[in-house]
Amino acid sequence: MSGHSKWATIHRAKEKTDQARGKVFTKIGKEIAVAVKAGGPDPNTNPRLATVIAKAKANNMPNDNIQRSIKKASGEGSNVNYEAIVYEGYGPAGSAVICDILTDNKNRASSDVRHIFDRAGGALGGPNSVAFMFNKKAVVVAKSKPNVSEDDAMMLAMDIGADDFEYSPETFTFIGDASSVAVIRDELIKQGYEVISAEQEMIPTQLMDLPDDKYESFIKLIDNLEDNDDVQCVYHNVRLREVEDE
Repeated sequence: MSGHSKWATIHRAKEKTDQARGKVFTKIGKEIAVAVKAGGPDPNTNPRLATVIAKAKANNMPNDNIQRSIKKASGEGSNVNYEAIVYEGYGPAGSAVICDILTDNKNRASSDVRHIFDRAGGALGGPNSVAFMFNKKAVVVAKSKPNVSEDDAMMLAMDIGADDFEYSPETFTFIGDASSVAVIRDELIKQGYEVISAEQEMIPTQLMDLPDDKYESFIKLIDNLEDNDDVQCVYHNVRLREVEDE
């Protein structure tokens, strides 16, 4: 077990402008709606909603926005139903990309995503065209505690059943079997950690490096996908560089 997982090499921090933050809130609002419809508006009895609320707070979503999204989803006038879709495709140089979609208009989402891939010189693929290059894993992120070392985090990971972890002074990320999301999350909460997010994510089995020109096109592809309101999550198998020009 190491403190440096593949998870950290495929996520990229982006500057949170007001516009970008608004898009994040829109996406989280959809997740809240789906969680409420699946398990009700009370986070005390709806673990899925509780997790989404924790994610919303971690992204600095105002509590008024959170409560408004819950009320809207649970109200009698709420008739918007979001469909979950997974799109797989190829980016520049044959890179593998998977998109999780939540949409109220499948035709629009399909057209938009296909157009984004085409513009980047990529192409959408069929089911399992690239998914076999990934493993579905539980990824649970918690706020770190003062005076907890990397060795302490490794022992904690072993105690809660995680296969791998990522250590930083601000957060601990634990990776485990896909079915262990709730177990890892609940164990961290029991030990006094604030859980920021707890989700199943697609982790690539192997990372690839891209030349400069292909890398730039790839980053534009990912940015355009993430900027689309219907796209909730984007996974890929490209090794991201530490220093990037935004």
